[in-house]
Amino acid sequence: MYTLSVVLLIIVSIGLIGVVLLQSGKSAGLSGAISGGAEQLFGKQKARGIDLVLHRVTVVLSVLFFILTIAVAYFS
Repeated sequence: MYTLSVVLLIIVSIGLIGVVLLQSGKSAGLSGAISGGAEQLFGKQKARGIDLVLHRVTVVLSVLFFILTIAVAYFS
């Protein structure tokens, strides 16, 4: 059971890293303040659907990550 938990934890960890890297950045800092004003003025043309899917997958993978981490600690 320990080996299965560790293997699943590695797979979920790699998936979580990949999904986080695929998400678009949330403009922060001075450059975000400048481009943020332009986006409010002209509107932001962005695929909201894929961002929503990536957000939900991130939430699911992060919950799995914590559950598997606790399971690995319990079995070890």
